[in-house]
Amino acid sequence: MALKIKLFRMGKINDPKYRIVVSEEHNKREGKYIDLIGTYDPIPNPHKLKIDEKKLSEWIGKGAQFTDGTRRLFGKKFAK
Repeated sequence: MALKIKLFRMGKINDPKYRIVVSEEHNKREGKYIDLIGTYDPIPNPHKLKIDEKKLSEWIGKGAQFTDGTRRLFGKKFAK
């Protein structure tokens, strides 16, 4: 069971909002997830990113890996 930290798309057409979730690798983008660890709103300038750093570090410690999108979103702060 490979765990990934993914973006879960929500919102309306042309107004996306995202949840940052921990999910199994083979689950779909809007499929079931294990834990909600934050939110991301790309529309306002600057973008709004809320993350529970404690949960994020716990899941990374358990072996969860970032997808390409979350790695770009977090940049060098959390991504390895």
